[in-house]
Amino acid sequence: MGASLSSNGSSIGPGLGDIPESCVACVFLHLTPPEICNLARLNRAFRGAASSDSVWEAKLPRNYQDLLDLVPPERHRSLSKKDIFALLSRPLPFDHGHKVGAALQEVWLDRVTGKVCMSISAKAMTINGIDDRRYWNWIPTEESRFHTVAFLQQIWWFEVDGEVTFPFPADIYTLSFRLHLGRFSKRLGRRVCNYEHTHGWDIKPVKFEFSTSDGQQASCECCLDESEINDTYGNHKRGCWVDYKVGEFIVSGSEPTTQVRFSMKQIDCTHSKGGLCVDSVFIVPNDLRERKRRGILK
Repeated sequence: MGASLSSNGSSIGPGLGDIPESCVACVFLHLTPPEICNLARLNRAFRGAASSDSVWEAKLPRNYQDLLDLVPPERHRSLSKKDIFALLSRPLPFDHGHKVGAALQEVWLDRVTGKVCMSISAKAMTINGIDDRRYWNWIPTEESRFHTVAFLQQIWWFEVDGEVTFPFPADIYTLSFRLHLGRFSKRLGRRVCNYEHTHGWDIKPVKFEFSTSDGQQASCECCLDESEINDTYGNHKRGCWVDYKVGEFIVSGSEPTTQVRFSMKQIDCTHSKGGLCVDSVFIVPNDLRERKRRGILK
């Protein structure tokens, strides 16, 4: 009783290598995926527990199979749960019919929390006047995950609408628009912004709103161009990408899918407005957005 473990003939106490793999796996259930991957380097027991299906299934959303349905079966048929998590944590492009390949919408799992995030390209939205180059142009850029943004030169009736239907897991989600005042480009390797067409956004606010298929609604109004100091966006909003939060909605999981319709508009035709880049709409879990805003997650 009380006998110590021995190694190479010397009497030493138990170490990390003596912890059963099943016990390590139980601990891993309370850690984040990056923490698990880091600890897997310690020894064989930790490495084995870090590959356990039971550990990684707990990190996946309950309806992860719905996400796998977006991927051709041959890409995931023989994968372990760890590899499935790795697959789903990379952006999966899909179209409105939930087919991979059309990069107009993307869904992925956050690598730290395993929660579902989504981004919807401006190209997937209905934009008033988008086909008239007097008003709008598509600009290729590396600053968008979709590699292109819509640039408004000038218009009187500004309206952007979109919708998405998706099997979101139960959670509280935040919807936001990603916008940029001014046209940006690179010159001699440096990022420069041109505000030649930027006007009209300080006269009347833009109205943002969304509604869900189960009757939830949210709306807000915001002037996109403000010169006074703003606690949220800094001294002003020109020359940088800004996420404009519209509101939150709750998915209970009782319905197979949730439809979300969203829009932003400024339809006061007494003045024109222009010089705005429209990139995308983000739908992410509310706690994830708040933690990223505070710099806790990267």
